[in-house]
Amino acid sequence: MAKVKTAHFCQNCGHESAKWLGRCPSCNEWNTFVEEVISKGKNEATVFSKSTKRTSKPRAIHEIQNIPQQRIQMVDLELNRVLGGGLVPGSLILFGGEPGIGKSTLMLQVAMQETNHKILYVSGEESEQQIKMRASRIGALNETKHAEELQPTMLVIDSIQTIHTETIESSPGSISQIRESTAQLLRFAKQTETPVFLIGHITKEGSLAGPKVLEHMVDTVLQFEGDRNHVYRLLRSIKNRFGSTNELGIYEMLGTGLRQVENPSEILISNNKDKLSGSAIAATLEGLRPMLIEVQALVSTAAYGTPQRSATGFDLRRLNMLLAVMEKRCGFKLGTKDVFLNIAGGIKVNDPAIDLAVVASILSSNADIAIEKNICLSAEVGLSGEIRPVNRVDQRISEAEKLGFDKIIVSKDNKGIKQADFKIEIVGCTRIEEVLRELFG
Repeated sequence: MAKVKTAHFCQNCGHESAKWLGRCPSCNEWNTFVEEVISKGKNEATVFSKSTKRTSKPRAIHEIQNIPQQRIQMVDLELNRVLGGGLVPGSLILFGGEPGIGKSTLMLQVAMQETNHKILYVSGEESEQQIKMRASRIGALNETKHAEELQPTMLVIDSIQTIHTETIESSPGSISQIRESTAQLLRFAKQTETPVFLIGHITKEGSLAGPKVLEHMVDTVLQFEGDRNHVYRLLRSIKNRFGSTNELGIYEMLGTGLRQVENPSEILISNNKDKLSGSAIAATLEGLRPMLIEVQALVSTAAYGTPQRSATGFDLRRLNMLLAVMEKRCGFKLGTKDVFLNIAGGIKVNDPAIDLAVVASILSSNADIAIEKNICLSAEVGLSGEIRPVNRVDQRISEAEKLGFDKIIVSKDNKGIKQADFKIEIVGCTRIEEVLRELFG
């Protein structure tokens, strides 16, 4: 029998100490150490057999052949895009999200869609009957078997907080259990070339539950976002060793599961044909995907003396900067006005190309004059009130043209843009005043 002993672990970074410490020497956080009972035997169990082990020795870098990475192409195109073009064999992926957001539904749906691959779905939170009910609801097409018989192409763990190893005597969900279980799954993934998905919970602060070292151990961290009161879900990549972290996947939650949204511009722009002030359309980019979004603004007189500034889906500090530019450079007196800004569809945008649409929507609401529905904007606004160019403007123009817009306002300094290449009218401006004349006459 292994000797039982206790250790203290930092809840923030997972640092282990023999005694309690007020301040973690690794991450410098205060009061994060908790005591756990651990027991390590001489023969630690692992999740892979000896036959799967591979020996490795140091090699000169010029002796290593540059072999193109073969990715597993999945049926779910949105997940392929966010992962960087497919699933890399042997990768360890942490998939996080709030309770009830649809993590288990998406992973089970992915497993059921892959009829050409063997997927093992391991659940520590639901019974077999519950999984069967969920699979029947989303239209299950595949079967699952035991791991030893199956030798799966992909492994899904739901969730990492419920998995425990016999080498640690602490309860499932503890820091030592999460760290050790993830380490064993990491060894299994790398030595068998089997991609592993770890479903993880989100804390009240919005971060992944468990020690921060968990995010360093995995290859990719995906986050499933969205409001449970709305039907749209966003899949983002926070960390990706095999691709970009700028890609975005959009799903629609239906009674039969999650539907991939191939054209997000259609859902992010309202179909209201009435002319309403305070609304402007911006052409933005999420990774390599161009899309159009609706920026909504409401400007009103401050009722309590101190004006309020509120932004949903947009950086509040950047909103304050744009308001200062409009007041200082353009002469609009907004210092005594309440300003509320919202990005329709519940998404968060960091692209500076929507600056011009933010300015246009605020001025439209302030003057109570509607912007024509067939006009969209795509440019950055500088501190001196100048209209600055943005990258890949040709893709933004093409997306606006595809959705039937008649005019797009961009920076005049964009190079290589020819009107003859597009059917949509391209208007170049250098100052905010020129944009206002184009929009409001």
